[in-house]
Amino acid sequence: MREKFSIRVRKDMRRNWVLYLMVLPVIAFFLVFCYKPMYGALIAFQDYRPARGFGEEWVGFKHFLKFFRSHYFVRLFRNTFLISLYSLVFAFPASIILALLLNEVPSRRFKNISQMFMHLPHFVSMVVVCGLVREFCYSDGLIADLLEPLGVTRSNLLLKPELYRSIYVISGIWKELGWSSLIYIAALGGVDTALYDAASIDGAGRWKKMLHITIPGIMPTIIVMLILKVGGMMSVGYEKTLLLYNNAILDTSDIISTYVYRYGIENMNYSYSTAVGLFNSVINVILVLSTNYISKKVSDNSLW
Repeated sequence: MREKFSIRVRKDMRRNWVLYLMVLPVIAFFLVFCYKPMYGALIAFQDYRPARGFGEEWVGFKHFLKFFRSHYFVRLFRNTFLISLYSLVFAFPASIILALLLNEVPSRRFKNISQMFMHLPHFVSMVVVCGLVREFCYSDGLIADLLEPLGVTRSNLLLKPELYRSIYVISGIWKELGWSSLIYIAALGGVDTALYDAASIDGAGRWKKMLHITIPGIMPTIIVMLILKVGGMMSVGYEKTLLLYNNAILDTSDIISTYVYRYGIENMNYSYSTAVGLFNSVINVILVLSTNYISKKVSDNSLW
């Protein structure tokens, strides 16, 4: 007769108590910093004032409707979505391509040295990275020096709204390309090498091996990462935007997270900013559920 689930859990905890002890700090972290703060989402439905605390009069969807009717809504939603879309289209495949190229390098020493240098930008502070981007984009910066011989007039690139998204995405690729390729490099290590040997006997070249063995071998990892990426499309970080944007390019650089920062911290409108952030989170949940459902139907690979 099969044991009850509770009995099996108790036996497993006695057998692996050290592992359960090690996971306690992780559980505590998520409880304190992820689940407990969710209670604060209630203020999105109240006119919250810090001095009064929780328990204010409920106002329903007042703050949500205020945001939807705001003339900022279309601009914020468009900018957030487009920046995420450009990152998904250009940055996501770039890390996969880099992993595939490194996998084809025969020299392990060269591969390790290359990875070391490509991972370094990830550990550079965002403040430093944005400072470099600003210096490069000035009218007397490096990019202007490179473009001037081609007949391009010197100008501050960060004052041109049409260039901001490109600057944001390209600098993001430079900073995170090496780091984001790590998971695909690890997945490549799990591809059965016997398949390559069999393909060589059949006369397949490197391109055929990559197309029919390597890419299908890491496809489950690619799909999972794609689902996670799509699920966070509306969560563009505010730090980089705050460090790069200015009034001249606000029309293309202002995003939901910076709007929440301005209204929540600078204007102390906590209920309104919480409502905007909650709306953003709901969109992300819908995206990840939809992408996971489609992926499960199409490829049988999904998060759950």
